[in-house]
Amino acid sequence: MTDDLFEKGVANRKAVMGEQHVARSTAASDEFSEPLTNLAMRYCWGELWSRKGLEWKTRSLVNIGIMAALNRPNEFKLHVAGALRNGASKDEIREVLMQVAVYCGLPAGNQAFRLAKECFAEMEAG
Repeated sequence: MTDDLFEKGVANRKAVMGEQHVARSTAASDEFSEPLTNLAMRYCWGELWSRKGLEWKTRSLVNIGIMAALNRPNEFKLHVAGALRNGASKDEIREVLMQVAVYCGLPAGNQAFRLAKECFAEMEAG
């Protein structure tokens, strides 16, 4: 299924997550997972990320906190990279992680700091 909302979702996701990630993710989609892929592209990336209420940087910072709180390390690192692409600074990311440490617990904060540092190093390495 392709439509304007789906296409907008693909473009938004590429801008935030990077073209390589989207290409890998799309290639991994199959008949079983295609409905979930379409749902994510249309409603998450097409509709939600196109809303005017928050800038992308803010959406990325919110997602970092959510992914850390939910203990989703893979998605967390993707959103850290997306936040940097969207103009967030390491200082802003650190402040979000400090909130996580207080409101979600030190183990969640410790893991988030470790994963963020891994992501920073990976992005700097190219």
